[in-house]
Amino acid sequence: MSHTSASGESSWPHCGHGLGSGFFRRKIATAGLYRRTGRRRTGVVRRWTSDSRETSAAAHGTVSPMHHTSVDSPVGELLLAADDTALRRLSFQSGPRPWGIPRDWAPGTNAVLATTAAQLEEYFAGERRAFDLPLGFDGTAFQQQVWRALLEIPYGETTSYGEIARRIGKPPSASRAVGLANGSNPIAIVVPCHRVIGTNGSLTGFGGGLERKRTLLDLEAGAAAQLTLGAA
Repeated sequence: MSHTSASGESSWPHCGHGLGSGFFRRKIATAGLYRRTGRRRTGVVRRWTSDSRETSAAAHGTVSPMHHTSVDSPVGELLLAADDTALRRLSFQSGPRPWGIPRDWAPGTNAVLATTAAQLEEYFAGERRAFDLPLGFDGTAFQQQVWRALLEIPYGETTSYGEIARRIGKPPSASRAVGLANGSNPIAIVVPCHRVIGTNGSLTGFGGGLERKRTLLDLEAGAAAQLTLGAA
């Protein structure tokens, strides 16, 4: 179900939710609007694969087993899932709709999950602005267009659904479809759906609640400001 913000845009409350995760425990309030950008920048994630096992390795007829683990973070428990080649899911497990882990996923870590956990720790410490992880998605061609566009939103900046539509060569009327694809993003934080806001600077919807979206945006804005001051 979509909702309409004061700006007249529909907001999709499942960013980072994929198809079944829950969300954060922590509530952090802030004031003000966030800076948007129309600029494109690549390199946020350097590696990309497109054959994600989104629900179950067995269901997709794959051979490499899926492993999953959980890590604590300033925004609550995060579920990480990967096979031996790529990160396949990053979901917020704190909240009313945690991701239901398929029975054929094996608990425990692997090299991809260990690297992901280490990079997340650096990110939340304000020491990492870009993730360097192998990513795998299972989605339509349109969804993958949107997810690639999300990867190009620079750290510490935001953009709108309409701008994402423009970047992938779609008309403004495609904003709703972009929002739905944004809401189906299976790899939260690394694929930064939290950086998409309303055209008037309002935060619009987020599956974990706006306070969680503010947490991530404030973290990035603060780290970016410190870097700018240090370079001055």
